[in-house]
Amino acid sequence: MTHPAPADPSSPDGPLLSVRGVDVGYRTGRRTQLTAVHEATFDLYPGQSMALVGESGCGKTTLGLGLLRLLPRTGTVSAGNILFRRKSGDVVDLRGLAEQDLRRFRWNEAAMVFQGAMNAFNPVLRIEEHFLDTFRAHESRTRRRDLLERSAELLAMVRLDPARVLPSYPHELSGGMRQRALIALALALRPQLLILDEPTTALDVLTQRSVVEQLTELRERLRFAMVFITHDLGLAAELADRVGTMYAGRLIETGTTRDIFHRSRHPYTSALISSVPPVVGELAVPEPLTGGPPGIDALPPGCSFAPRCPRVIDGCTTTRPELRLLHARDEGLSHAAACLRSDDTELSTEGATRD
Repeated sequence: MTHPAPADPSSPDGPLLSVRGVDVGYRTGRRTQLTAVHEATFDLYPGQSMALVGESGCGKTTLGLGLLRLLPRTGTVSAGNILFRRKSGDVVDLRGLAEQDLRRFRWNEAAMVFQGAMNAFNPVLRIEEHFLDTFRAHESRTRRRDLLERSAELLAMVRLDPARVLPSYPHELSGGMRQRALIALALALRPQLLILDEPTTALDVLTQRSVVEQLTELRERLRFAMVFITHDLGLAAELADRVGTMYAGRLIETGTTRDIFHRSRHPYTSALISSVPPVVGELAVPEPLTGGPPGIDALPPGCSFAPRCPRVIDGCTTTRPELRLLHARDEGLSHAAACLRSDDTELSTEGATRD
């Protein structure tokens, strides 16, 4: 792959998270391995926010779970390196951490907010017990009263009433309250990285706006880095510094938010942007993206998007393009695309009309 030279995570100015050539797969009943994510490579710097976008089944959630090794039993990170710079400055490859070390790493260094807050909470435990269990797993000697005070502070940060929420069971809270409580719980130990899987799914528009505003405020206040998985391109444009487009298990374009939304160089990215109504600018009719992505067990030869691509050429059906560097910038803000026609200026202006 033609990427910028890998940055050194051990450097004070280096990335917080360096993902290099990561494959994630699942074992099937026939004891064969199906690869759901292929050769994922990117850097995330302290305080940055990266959105992973794409259709359902493209591998976004699998990659997010793989980064923290939270995959189901049949899933495994089968190749590559996931380098993370701890608060102490030491760099560790998460693929090599023993289970006990990994348990201490999660929540303290990196945490995840899962899709569907109702399923993320234990329904028979009060919210205060979720906070206490999290704290005690890392700080066993701290008094209960002190832990509850810290829990109340976290809930107040996401604009929830601790006196109302802490003694409640999850089902006694609305969807928006549960989602905000889950974000507060994820931030309990001040992690450097927060991974969010569809953080606004199933919430009404006003509640979505509230969650987005609070995430923005919390990032500015706590300075954590963030990877969030979303179908909502508007959310990606608002919250992300960088965007990675995924298709058929591969990152097929990465760049700054402006690069992706105004100068996209992959036909799939352009098609995604054109499939939603513009928020500002001239009124335009959305153009639906026809067809569907291939199954991970039946990838076509060459470019996986070729059967649906309006700009396909002969080479697309025989050559699988790799991510190619288009513009190099500092701190992982480079623009790269996996397309044989990524130099096509006509393609790049197509996305620029969809502000």
